[in-house]
Amino acid sequence: MTQTVQPSNAPSLEVPANVSSAVGRPAALKRRVPKYSDLAPLMKFKKPEFSNAAKLRRASTIWELRDMAKRRTPQAPFDYTDGAAEAEITLRRARQAFQDIEFRPGILRDVSNIDLRTGILGKESRLPFGIAPTGFTRMMQSEGEYAGSQAAEAAGIPYTLSTMGTASIEDVAAAAPKGRNWFQLYLWTDRDRSLELIERAAKAGNDTLMVTVDTAVAGARLRDVRNGMTIPPALTVKTVLDASYRPAWWFNFLTHEPLTFASLSRYTGTVADLINSMFDPTLTFDDLDWLRETWKGKLVVKGIQTVDDARKVVDHGADGVVISNHGGRQLDRAPIPLHLVPEVSAALKADNSDAAVILDTGIMSGADIVAALALGADFTLIGRAYLYGLMAGGRAGVDRAIQILEKDMARTMALLGVTKISELTPDHVRLLQH
Repeated sequence: MTQTVQPSNAPSLEVPANVSSAVGRPAALKRRVPKYSDLAPLMKFKKPEFSNAAKLRRASTIWELRDMAKRRTPQAPFDYTDGAAEAEITLRRARQAFQDIEFRPGILRDVSNIDLRTGILGKESRLPFGIAPTGFTRMMQSEGEYAGSQAAEAAGIPYTLSTMGTASIEDVAAAAPKGRNWFQLYLWTDRDRSLELIERAAKAGNDTLMVTVDTAVAGARLRDVRNGMTIPPALTVKTVLDASYRPAWWFNFLTHEPLTFASLSRYTGTVADLINSMFDPTLTFDDLDWLRETWKGKLVVKGIQTVDDARKVVDHGADGVVISNHGGRQLDRAPIPLHLVPEVSAALKADNSDAAVILDTGIMSGADIVAALALGADFTLIGRAYLYGLMAGGRAGVDRAIQILEKDMARTMALLGVTKISELTPDHVRLLQH
């Protein structure tokens, strides 16, 4: 056995006074009975808040707003918002596309000031998204289009009123007089009624007309079929039971103006029957030419799902295209809008077109918006994301949805190393392959 001899000049191995010689650990880590003076600064219990306003403040994602919306809204209107066509494959794929984005951040950039402003269709928007057209909005929550338009006005972003909205063009303009209001149009067989709506939209100060072209017939929205979804909602045994634990929704619904299509006329029946009886399956590019001649403001075509169609509508006078599959509510297994953005953007640039490329469908976070912009979109639209906020808390809920998306975008851009929308490029993102 070899014995190790420590040199005479070796450093002392004495244990310092503040270290436990028994375990070789600092004395500060030894167990002791806590003193009240140590605990007092930690005992700062907040008063519990159970109000809906407090719950909205605590919501930090659109998904959390969705959870609130589901608890507060009867099944039929919630499913109308939340659902899609047939097996809902299109909607899942659209959302998965955003999840499959890989961000590629830059470092050592000064990102102390993030500017989210951008230009869209000749004017500035404080944020790079607007509110998409949604039908039957007062069915989701009684404040409906008024909450959406006023929240958009306050945020400095565009609001789009649907032909199938439940507030009139004039009433929305009066509710948000300083807002940037757009009007979405479904062209149907009766051209005189289309013309009347166009004239009303112009007179009310709408600067952009968004014509939707992907509803030749109604998609098979099976949740609505199973729920017996009608306009207005019917008081069946099922809905009465559903209302028993959502009394606020029914109180608001029954004590406000009856639900009607304020831009059209009173209608009673199923959603699919309304679409199939009203909208024209014979529409062609000639009808787009007529609309371009009739409408003097900016014209945007919503429902673009191929590069060729994007080019064609621009050739026929469109100032912008909305790449959209109607939120997955029409054709199941339709193209994924996010995947089309680079191709459409490149094709229009190759044609020397300055037409705006707008993305709709699948957005559930500010990071989703940043990804779309980096891939080549000029602007985006949110539909379900704001409706979840509306159902969760009316106007305050829509405000909260916008705040969540804004905070998401600012954080994502800072972490990417960019400070302006114009600095985002395809180099900042990569589409992961399965």
